[in-house]
Amino acid sequence: MQRNSVAPAWAGALVGLVSGGVALGVAQLVAALVGPETFPVVAVGDVAVDLSPAPLKEFAITTFGENDKSVLVGGVLVVLAAVAALIGVLSLRRLAYGFAGLAAFGAVGAIAVLTRPDAGVLDVLPTVIGVAVGAWTLSWLVRRATGERRTAASSGAAPTVAGPSDAGSEGAADVERPVVMRAGDDLRAFDRRRLLTGAAGGVVVAGAAAVLGRQLGGRQVVDAARVGVALPKPVTPAKPIPAGADLHIKGLSSFITRNQDFYRVDTALIVPQVDPRDWKLRIHGMVDRPVELTYAELLGMPLTEADVTLTCVSNEVGGPYAGNARWLGVRMAEVLRKAGLQSGADMLLSTSADGFTCGTPVDVVMDGREALFAIAMNGEALPVDHGFPVRQVVPGLYGYVSATKWVVDLKVTRFDQDEAYWTPRGWAAKGPIKTQSRIDVPNSGDSLKAGRTTIAGVAWAQHTGVDAVEVRVDRGEWRQARLAEVPGPDTWRQWSIDWDAAPGRHTIEVRATDAAGRTQTEQEAPPAPDGATGWHTITVQVA
Repeated sequence: MQRNSVAPAWAGALVGLVSGGVALGVAQLVAALVGPETFPVVAVGDVAVDLSPAPLKEFAITTFGENDKSVLVGGVLVVLAAVAALIGVLSLRRLAYGFAGLAAFGAVGAIAVLTRPDAGVLDVLPTVIGVAVGAWTLSWLVRRATGERRTAASSGAAPTVAGPSDAGSEGAADVERPVVMRAGDDLRAFDRRRLLTGAAGGVVVAGAAAVLGRQLGGRQVVDAARVGVALPKPVTPAKPIPAGADLHIKGLSSFITRNQDFYRVDTALIVPQVDPRDWKLRIHGMVDRPVELTYAELLGMPLTEADVTLTCVSNEVGGPYAGNARWLGVRMAEVLRKAGLQSGADMLLSTSADGFTCGTPVDVVMDGREALFAIAMNGEALPVDHGFPVRQVVPGLYGYVSATKWVVDLKVTRFDQDEAYWTPRGWAAKGPIKTQSRIDVPNSGDSLKAGRTTIAGVAWAQHTGVDAVEVRVDRGEWRQARLAEVPGPDTWRQWSIDWDAAPGRHTIEVRATDAAGRTQTEQEAPPAPDGATGWHTITVQVA
């Protein structure tokens, strides 16, 4: 039905925003029952991540850091809000416009959901039900905003008012009553109070559905299961951390990175909630005996403990995406020997519970290093954000080719037959870590007092080890830094050097040399396609 609305634009925007909020809240509630990954906002965000060019991903990580996924979801919600407001404004003109807009929006969400790995027809239920409830809410709020229908037919006579000169006169001529809204014989008036009370009710419904959806989404169940995990003692414990591993310098990264401080870079917009009771690891492909392990079976195998530094390939020179932890898990090599590797296999294509894949060289995993299916981090079960119940940890490789979180599948294959997630997006198929060093103290741009001061930082060359760190000021002579102790070649190494700072502006550079005698190159290169290079350089002002 046509409505030539004179209601204010804010009323239509409010109708659209509340209807959209109800649709999303209901969709999240239904997604909690079907699967959190079926929530259309997440699905659209995942598609946006997949379709974004590599430079845009690098920009997001560099600009927003670990908040890049929150920014993306927020951006999707802002776009949704803008479109919902427009739909509401159009609905006051013709309700069919609003229904068409919601249907189009729902189609986009449904298509995004169906693009997920292993998606099924039922996965669109959250989107369909959400759109249906949103459409009903839209219609209800429009009716409340425009009042009850008043027609000549329903009243039996045309609405009239007496003329001022005929007041009290019998047989005075009737004139048509002015109306706020008219379309044919459909007369409607804008009702602010009924709209606002209806909108308030819609907001309550949307919020309650969203909160209930999050609660039912599994986080509480998985958190409770994680707390209940009794970690077995390792058959092969890690070496004791040497007393001199941490120099205890203010501002210097500690030797062990606390779980809550450990960097997180992955493609998961919503962290997978994997119940360990349901978790299974399937190993198949080029093997003699396909293997399927439950969580209990994995915990029953001989466990190894190891101190390993992980590094993200997207880390800029001097960047924060590196951290060191003590991991507990089962050697990947032991599990692969149980399955029986076939000749010619050179790649392990691992898959996360949310569909992410990475390709790990077989020879690296089988060469004796502590490559683990890890179950614990720094003495406690893996945090959910870091891969609970099981993730991969492989020393010497960037995380994008080795550190799959929430791992559920391992296909033994070949690099010339399969590709992992990042390879077709412009990143190298293999990612050995490059020797790097970083200045933690002082920070670039700091103002220092003249006199003796300390320069300190960390350096890493996983599975080779750091043999030397050198520092120079204002392109002068390189000076050897003091190195902290380390338990092995797979962790970063703290370093420090004293400097007699003179007044003025100064440039400080650092470089490291690994145990094989390779000094990190001065040549600058961006993270893509296989890791950044160059010397970390800072400037300070001394007064």
